[in-house]
Amino acid sequence: MVVVLACLPGLAALLALVLCARGVEQGADVAERPVAARHAAAYQAARPHIVPRTAWLTDAARRAQPPPRYDDKVIAVFVHHTDSPNGYDCADVPRIIRDVYTGQTGSRDWDDIGYNFLVDRCGTIYEGRAGGIDRAVTGAHTQGFNHRTTGIAALGTFTAGVPVPKAMTDAIAAITAWKLGLSGTDPRATVRLTSSNSQSRYSAGTSAMLPAVAGHNVGYMTSCPGAALTARIPEIRETAARLQGRP
Repeated sequence: MVVVLACLPGLAALLALVLCARGVEQGADVAERPVAARHAAAYQAARPHIVPRTAWLTDAARRAQPPPRYDDKVIAVFVHHTDSPNGYDCADVPRIIRDVYTGQTGSRDWDDIGYNFLVDRCGTIYEGRAGGIDRAVTGAHTQGFNHRTTGIAALGTFTAGVPVPKAMTDAIAAITAWKLGLSGTDPRATVRLTSSNSQSRYSAGTSAMLPAVAGHNVGYMTSCPGAALTARIPEIRETAARLQGRP
């Protein structure tokens, strides 16, 4: 009522209640949108260097596949490991990723590699699933929670006691900071995701509050990404937040 009288004193204020209130609401909308936009822009990280999938997918290995599927944005990251040997030469990584792709599209009959990105022990980031590095491509990495998320796979096996290279966790943090920054998501936050498949830890249709950066095992019954890499996820969150410029 105080706001209404401030807009238009006297009896006319009562007659103009709706118009005045609407004007106040619209004014608040206009004032708040640029502030929110400035805050979101302030917390966007630079895109790290990403090796395109053409570097590892040969014509001989490529399988026919349907068009990519997309979400409106990415608000969470799931961290995985590929459960493959650790002692590789980083020069051999394109072949290793190609083997992962062949296994997933062959014996598992998936339409493409499931992970959106893969990171090797030298800290090199590779594009995984097709559809565009800059877009919110729907992956096939976390049963029930592929929508509005990105899957990042660490090449290797990181069970308890296995060293996790810092170059690898730094690269995971860099891609996380960039991807989540596009939607203004704090890597240390929790976000609301809806399960699409009852084979996940949540029945289909269930809305769950999950960490914005989580291990595969948070959404699915698995030991992935291994105890050693799981233990590094808090550090990955903090590094990603710092890369976004967050206090």
